[in-house]
Amino acid sequence: MMGVHCFAPIRISLLWWPLLLCICVAEIALGQVRYSLPEEMATGSVVGNIIQDLGLDVTRLKSGRARIFTEDGSEYIGLNAEKGTLVVAKRIDREELCKQVSPCSLHFQIILENPMELHRIDVEITDINDNAPFFPKKEYSFQVIESAPPGARYALESARDPDVAHNTIQTYKLNPADHFKLNIVSRPDGTKYIEMVLHTSLDREKQEEHKLTLTAFDGGNPQKSGSVKISVFVLDANDNSPIFTQSVYRVPVPENASKGTVMLTVSATDNDKGANEEVVYSFSQHTDSASSLFNMDPHTGEMSVIGVLDYEKVKHYEIDIEATDKGGLTDTSKVLIEVTDLNDNAPVISIISLSNPIPENAAPETVIAMLNIKDLDSGKNGEVNCFISPHLPFKIKSSSTNFYSLISDDVLDRETIPEYNITITAKDEGSPSYSTNKTINLRISDVNDHAPMFPQHFMTAYIIENNSPGMSILSVRASDRDSGNNARISYFLEDSQLNGMSASAYFSVNAESGEILAVRSFDYEQTKEFQIRVKAQDGGSPPISSNVTVKIMIQDQNDNPPQVLYPVQTGGSVVAEMVPRAADVGYLVTKVVAVDVDSGQNAWLSYKLQKATDRALFEVGLQNGEIRTIRQVSDKDAVKQRLTVIVEDNGQPSRSAAVIVNVAVADSFPEVLSEFTDFTHDKEYNDNLTFYLVLALAVVSFLFITCVVVIISVKIYRWRRERVFYKSGGNLPVIPYYPPLYADVGGTGTLKPAFSYEVYGTTDSRKSDIKCSRPFSQSTLSIDHSASRTVPRHKTESENMLTEQKPPNNDWRFTQGQRPGPSGATGGPEVAMGTGPWPQPPTEAEQLQALMAAANEVSEATATLGPGTMGLSTRYSPQFTLQHVPDYRQNVYIPGSTATLTSNPQQQQATAQQAAQQALPPPQVSAQPEPPKAAQTPASKKKSTKKEKK
Repeated sequence: MMGVHCFAPIRISLLWWPLLLCICVAEIALGQVRYSLPEEMATGSVVGNIIQDLGLDVTRLKSGRARIFTEDGSEYIGLNAEKGTLVVAKRIDREELCKQVSPCSLHFQIILENPMELHRIDVEITDINDNAPFFPKKEYSFQVIESAPPGARYALESARDPDVAHNTIQTYKLNPADHFKLNIVSRPDGTKYIEMVLHTSLDREKQEEHKLTLTAFDGGNPQKSGSVKISVFVLDANDNSPIFTQSVYRVPVPENASKGTVMLTVSATDNDKGANEEVVYSFSQHTDSASSLFNMDPHTGEMSVIGVLDYEKVKHYEIDIEATDKGGLTDTSKVLIEVTDLNDNAPVISIISLSNPIPENAAPETVIAMLNIKDLDSGKNGEVNCFISPHLPFKIKSSSTNFYSLISDDVLDRETIPEYNITITAKDEGSPSYSTNKTINLRISDVNDHAPMFPQHFMTAYIIENNSPGMSILSVRASDRDSGNNARISYFLEDSQLNGMSASAYFSVNAESGEILAVRSFDYEQTKEFQIRVKAQDGGSPPISSNVTVKIMIQDQNDNPPQVLYPVQTGGSVVAEMVPRAADVGYLVTKVVAVDVDSGQNAWLSYKLQKATDRALFEVGLQNGEIRTIRQVSDKDAVKQRLTVIVEDNGQPSRSAAVIVNVAVADSFPEVLSEFTDFTHDKEYNDNLTFYLVLALAVVSFLFITCVVVIISVKIYRWRRERVFYKSGGNLPVIPYYPPLYADVGGTGTLKPAFSYEVYGTTDSRKSDIKCSRPFSQSTLSIDHSASRTVPRHKTESENMLTEQKPPNNDWRFTQGQRPGPSGATGGPEVAMGTGPWPQPPTEAEQLQALMAAANEVSEATATLGPGTMGLSTRYSPQFTLQHVPDYRQNVYIPGSTATLTSNPQQQQATAQQAAQQALPPPQVSAQPEPPKAAQTPASKKKSTKKEKK
């Protein structure tokens, strides 16, 4: 049955206050619980609940990483952190664990971290009756002289029972008990042994040997026993037994006593004479454990050391010795050997808990490790002092007996010292003293406290123009004094504007390697340098970054050929330089001027004469491009000289351009003109020109045939329409006639019927000039022939005018008398503003007269318009001025109407009043209306006017 013993707090004396203060400083809580547990419990049996007994909870056990620490390393008791209970970890045999020591206890500590706590647990192992008494031997033999008096004692080897207390041996029984009886003797030290006492005399002649059975009984329940056979042989008389000089011998022996050292001499006397007085010394039969360490000389009684003594294992020995004479009489005595301690053990350092690594920003007084230091020696030999090097930023602090804490004592910096080898020295106070060293390799974990650093704040890189996209320009590398992810550097291109575009449009940066790549191909002639910023950012939390400015210089490449500025090369005309025939040697004919947009050596130009009609006549300056004569010009030299000059730059590879210089050797321009009209173009140019001429001829022919067909079709269509019109007997609708250049006044949205275009096209030109009339005004009917515009080919002027056209205003509203129709067909006063109904439909004769007048007017107006005289007829003489031209803006005649439109407001008002006075009442509806007379048309008025002028 298990039991729990908890110790209540008691008053602490003043001597314990320093220890209590150390415990509080180290923030370690101490507690002690005692449990009782019977041996041989099954594995997993619950020993006790430390949550209840120590006032803890399961969360604290888990967060504190609770564990059990035993000084000897035994693992009999385990900790169930999930339930907070102590359980049996393996089989516990009290006899194996403690032998005869009682009480038998297991001592261990429960250690918690964050904060550190130390709880001492004592588990007492109680005995159960699991062992039966037994004797070391199966049979014992005794020789008893027949003259032995009653009361003679014969020591028997006690039975053994590993159990303790009431479960050990309690009683003995000897059977048969005719001559002998048992006597249980208690020694001063509390141990017991048995003696067989002769209570009746023996007679060898009657019985030479006696067979006895000795049985030992324990006090367990159920009771167990063990027995052994005893054979007693009766000898001849020897009535005196040896007697030791001391009943108990005490002797101290140092634990470092060497083998063979004599530690004690015992002696016993026998009053017999002769052979019966000879005494033999020996260890008692039940002292087997001592026989391996000590030796007894059977003749002298000297006890010597034959094994290795260890005070830390066994502190004292109790040995039973016997003195036996030749007659078999014996006497017993006890030898108590006290092993004295020597400083022969060095302290032992055990690391209970270690926080490794620790962050470099750990505050001072941070607990790094918990240590247990123990010295198996006793007294001053077991007193230990613990210390470390004073130059380290750490110190040792004692937390309790044999327990120490290693704490930080200063600020740590991983970048300065990444790790420490802390040597802990434990030294006892013995003489000579022993010491032990324990080295802890403490690593300092990194904290992101350093930014990436570039070796330079400004870097310059060079790249040749016309590079391929993705080309590597430069690799920037930054270093970070931190480690791990804190030193893992990523590179980014900072967003900035370069030539109005984002920097990422020109460059990219590899995030891992820091390699700067060109996103596009560069042109030195456009941009000669860039300046970007690259950011290096570590992987810490939060991240830290730094920048570097990179200046990228574009290097020139010979990618542009020279360009000839003079002489200008044209495809359609020939430019020639004249050289008089009297020119001397060195005469400057002309100078070839060329430039190269490249720079440096790529722009250094040299001039060479590649081909010439007469190479012996001209030369070209290598550096300046001047064409000079190298001899006197003679009459035999041809007038036409053709020079081909090569302009070459100094790049690698070099580029060149060719220019053709035509030179005329003549003294007069007519001579040059007659000769150079025979210059022909290159064959390639002539072939192309011929092709385009044939193509243009084919297109013009096709358009001409198409126009002829269309005109014929229109003529046929109009002829058929006229025939249909003359044959038609029905009433035709009134077709209003509008003179050229005037708009529809009815507001029907009809396009303006007359627009004049004068197109002036130029060859090889991207634009053409179109001279056109502007839109008409809303208030007056006028035309401006001087309006001309230059428009692109993609949009016509008619489309622009259509979008600009606006509907006519109310000034163009006609009265009933002014509307087209028969003369005098006017409405009443109520329709004076042009809101009344239309008049009676005209007759067929009036309609034909109106159509003929309109056609005649159109033909005359068209014939009189032409360029150069603002649309006036060519029949007028050049001296004809604008005052001779009839002002169409003053009087406008509407066919079929008596109304006259004018741009003069007063005249318009007077005309309107006159029309109102002549208005007739509305016509009466009749079955057969009288056909109205045809009104005088503007065409007829014009004819009469012309006749009068003549």
